[in-house]
Amino acid sequence: MQRVARGLPATLLALALIGAWELYTQLGKVSPIVLPAPHEIATEAWDNAGLLGKNLELTAQEVGLGVLLALVLGFALGVLIHLSPRLRSAVYPLAVGSQAVPVALIGVLLVFWWGFGVVPKLFVIVLICFFPVVVTTVDGLASVDPDQIKLLRTLGATRWQALRFGELPAALPAALSGARIALAVGVIGAYIAETSTATSGPYAGLGHQINADINALQTSRAYAAAAVLFAFAIACFYTLALAERKLAPWAQKPRGEIR
Repeated sequence: MQRVARGLPATLLALALIGAWELYTQLGKVSPIVLPAPHEIATEAWDNAGLLGKNLELTAQEVGLGVLLALVLGFALGVLIHLSPRLRSAVYPLAVGSQAVPVALIGVLLVFWWGFGVVPKLFVIVLICFFPVVVTTVDGLASVDPDQIKLLRTLGATRWQALRFGELPAALPAALSGARIALAVGVIGAYIAETSTATSGPYAGLGHQINADINALQTSRAYAAAAVLFAFAIACFYTLALAERKLAPWAQKPRGEIR
C-alpha cells in the first residue's frame, strides 16, 4: 500500500496531462498529422504491438549492451583518473570534449569502419553514456573521508587494499547514481544511434521506426513508438534504482534522515 501511495501522485499527474492533451486535440487546436490525440496513439500501439515489440527488443539489446560497456569503461577510467593526477590532466579534458562530438557527423565513418551491424550503434551509446559514470565515480572517490584512508594505511593496508576496502565501497553509491543517469541517457543514445547510422533488415529499432513513420506521415505510430521508448526509459531507471539497494545497502537511509 505504501508503494501504491508513493506512485499515486505521478499517476494522477500523468492522467491529468493526457486528459489535457486529449482535450486540446479534440478542440481542433492542431492538426492530427502534427499532434495526434492520445486515443489515436493508443490505438496505433495496440494495432502495431508486434512491430513495436520487435523494434523494442532490438533497442533494448543495444541499450543494455551499450550501457554495460559504458559502465565498465567509465568506472575503470574514473578509478584510474583518481589514482593518477597526471592521467586526470591528460584524459579528463578529452572525456569532456567527447560529449560535444556531433554523432551525425561521424555516423558515416562508423559505418565505413564497422559496417551496418550493431557495433556502430554501440559505439554511439557508449560515447554518450560513459561520461556521467566517469564524473560521478571521480567525485565519489574524491569525497571519501581522508581519516578513513589514513586509518587503513595505519593498520598496514596497501594502496590497493585502501582502494578496495575503503574508497570503492564509499564511492559506489555515487557511481551507481551515474549509472542510473547513463541508463536513462542510453535510451536517448540508442535513438541517436539508430537515426545517425545506416541500418539493414526489417527491424531496425524504435529510433529508426520513429523517423521512418514521421517521414511517411504516420505520426500516430511514431508517437506510439516514442511512448514505448518513454516507458522503457522509466522502467530501466527504476529497475537500477531497486538494484542499487542490493548492491549498496549501506548507502540507504530512512526517509527524512539527513545525509
